[in-house]
Amino acid sequence: MTKIATAAYPIDWLERWSQFEEKLSSWVYEATGAGSRLLVFPEYGAMELASLAGKEVAADLQGSLRAVAERIDDVDQLHARLAQETGSYILAASAPVLGQGARPVNQSRFFAPSGAMVAQDKQIMTRFEREDWGIQSGDPLQVIETDFGTIGILICYDSEFPLLGRALSECDVILVPSCTDALSGYWRVRIGAMSRALEQQCVTVMASTVGDAAWTPSVDANVGAGGVFCPPDKGLPDTGVIAEGQLNQPGWTYAEVDLAQIAEVRRDGRVLNRKHWQEQIPRDSMAITRQLR
Repeated sequence: MTKIATAAYPIDWLERWSQFEEKLSSWVYEATGAGSRLLVFPEYGAMELASLAGKEVAADLQGSLRAVAERIDDVDQLHARLAQETGSYILAASAPVLGQGARPVNQSRFFAPSGAMVAQDKQIMTRFEREDWGIQSGDPLQVIETDFGTIGILICYDSEFPLLGRALSECDVILVPSCTDALSGYWRVRIGAMSRALEQQCVTVMASTVGDAAWTPSVDANVGAGGVFCPPDKGLPDTGVIAEGQLNQPGWTYAEVDLAQIAEVRRDGRVLNRKHWQEQIPRDSMAITRQLR
């Protein structure tokens, strides 16, 4: 049994880098002090770092993107140190990172207790990211083997696409860092996360940004909550909800997860969605059009 902590994370105005160090350290030590071994921060939580460049830069969409990208090395060093100090796995809040092309990617970085890191890029951009912000798709999905279990990451909108979930079908746990500005957006991602848990018979862990930050055009409004989901099957909650936080309430949501239960459901569940996935493929083009008047 392993304890997971997933964040409902507020976007704060920061005057100094030391404020971010103190904030992140406080969050990490609170969760690990409660016994958590896997900590999940949300999509675009790192955008609060744009405030360190001043109000004018923070209020500029492209300027704020570049300001945060310039801080990534320092952010990574801080997360690596905290992961080592606490002996925990930490999914850092995603951030715009300057990739190989002319445009940035939206990237989450996953840190091990050793301080080692794997970077995961978002696959499919929302309309805001592609039309207003100019974020591009990054490198492919990865299956990450850890001492805790096999981990995959679907960043926000990615969780709404079944074939991306299928690409991570070997994962015991799929992390879903999210950033949504309306209740409908929160529920789209939550429904996606719960659907991927059902289809691949795994645990999904959703983290969210919360609260208002009027000083930034990128994450000015945030609606969400932490949540940990599973297939509703034997030995697991009938609702498919292991834990859920209070909507828009900052803080950690905790869940005890037994991956042996996931393995058992995959082996001998009441249904076997993951095993039977391939059976839909020859049938998905067989729909017949009928006229009934």
